[in-house]
Amino acid sequence: MRKYREALIIMRKELRGMFTTPIAYIVMTIFLIATGFFFFKDFFYFNQAEMRNFFQLLPLIFTFVVPAVTMRLFAEEKQSGSMEILLTLPVSTTNAVLGKFLAAAAFISLMLVPTLFYVVTVELSGSPYYGPIIGGYLGAVLLGSAYCAVGILTSSLSRDQIVAFITAWAGCFFLWLVDKITLFLPSWLGFLEYLSSDFHFKNIERGVLDSRDLIYFLSIIVISLLVTVRVIDERR
Repeated sequence: MRKYREALIIMRKELRGMFTTPIAYIVMTIFLIATGFFFFKDFFYFNQAEMRNFFQLLPLIFTFVVPAVTMRLFAEEKQSGSMEILLTLPVSTTNAVLGKFLAAAAFISLMLVPTLFYVVTVELSGSPYYGPIIGGYLGAVLLGSAYCAVGILTSSLSRDQIVAFITAWAGCFFLWLVDKITLFLPSWLGFLEYLSSDFHFKNIERGVLDSRDLIYFLSIIVISLLVTVRVIDERR
């Protein structure tokens, strides 16, 4: 645990920094408005007390929200010149990257907490089956963490936050879109759907915990963070 103490210190610093800027509250507000609209649309218009539509749209919403959180993590430091200070500190690159990743993943997880109000609303209106709900939130944390890792990688490659946002959005959107594209491809390319984040998220969201889905999200996280460490090391 002592080995990663520096990562936890950076995590706390970054997480504290997120809540001292208005962008964190703007992102969280937009997220809650978007998810609340789609949840209560079904709840009031169609008299459906369920979380299915909320979880179905969550992967697409995350493709916009997560890049807005991660775009500043390295790009801002490059732009302000504080990146050079970070590189000269006695902190390993792995701990620096891991700390920023944990801060972003923690923020996304905190952002999901107010949506538990939707669960309470469903509980008061009916008798929901909690398997898919628990699976949906577990999948949301894994999906958000994977997108955070992709966002941190793109932020490490750019000096401009807008460029980092657009690149991260493109990467996350592609991962979401892959299984939809396979509908228009030859059948022998059907295996490409396994590259889709939405495909694996839906499996977990149904309440089915498969090791292949866990390996998929963990692979994206590990690969993205390792590449980020390599990028920062080369700059060092």
